[in-house]
Amino acid sequence: MLENNKKFSPCPICNKDDISNLLHTKDYSLTGEDFQIIQCANCNLEYTDPAPSKQDIAPYYNFPSYISHTDTKEGFVNQIYHKVRNHTLTQKTNWVQSLFTGHKGHLLEIGAGTGAFAHSMLKKGWKVTALEPDVASRQKALENYDINLLPIEELFQLEPSKFEVITLWHVLEHVHDLNLYMRTFHSLLKSNGRLIIAVPNYTSYDAGFYKKYWAAYDVPRHLYHFSPLSMYHLAKKHKMSIVQKLPMWFDSFYVSLLSEKYKKSGIIGMIRAFFVGCISNLKALRNLDKGSSMIYEIKKID
Repeated sequence: MLENNKKFSPCPICNKDDISNLLHTKDYSLTGEDFQIIQCANCNLEYTDPAPSKQDIAPYYNFPSYISHTDTKEGFVNQIYHKVRNHTLTQKTNWVQSLFTGHKGHLLEIGAGTGAFAHSMLKKGWKVTALEPDVASRQKALENYDINLLPIEELFQLEPSKFEVITLWHVLEHVHDLNLYMRTFHSLLKSNGRLIIAVPNYTSYDAGFYKKYWAAYDVPRHLYHFSPLSMYHLAKKHKMSIVQKLPMWFDSFYVSLLSEKYKKSGIIGMIRAFFVGCISNLKALRNLDKGSSMIYEIKKID
């Protein structure tokens, strides 16, 4: 499937060449192709090798059950996902609103999927600009919520210093031009604005438990794999700082279920996934940097 691919050397965050192979995994969702996870020893960023180019990446998203592009509730994992999504949607909406108590401003959502979060924020009175690269997802948002999502290319045409909030819910790991996007976010944020980034955390207990089967690696759709340390370095590089970090508590269970599915471990695996999720969250209670997925609230520092 890969014709053109990219090798990340030097590291896109710190520009160092001190990289090493961490583990071998594969595309368990679709092709079964083998990939490597590479780690930078300096800033802790991990990335997929080889990484499909922009021209080659689209087919890797082209399967009916790709979770962020589908509204299907067929199958146990999809049912769990949608039940959790409805709950976390309310949490996300309330949390973003709490950052600007009594003020409803402009919000930019990157990677809006089928429009659920954008719709929720619109209902709360926010002015929302939502971007989504997938044509079918934009059409579903129009049908489901009467929301006109814009193509992702519109990001670079937006007015500078316009937005109080920019959100990326499990999106940054998919972006090819990591530094270009971060520079653009810095430009688009108001001086008191907040950049909200949610990404999987490869230093979590569930990541260590499942190793190559860890579903949140999701190669090659996930080009980058972040830790709290690599996020610190990324923010610092772009003249921003992390205000707070929050674990996403339900992700440990969902990711563990999907990981057991990849291992083809049946009913026993589903039971084990519950306990792995519990242990992962207990460790995150002791150390917030150990959440299965993390939300980072980031501000400008210049």
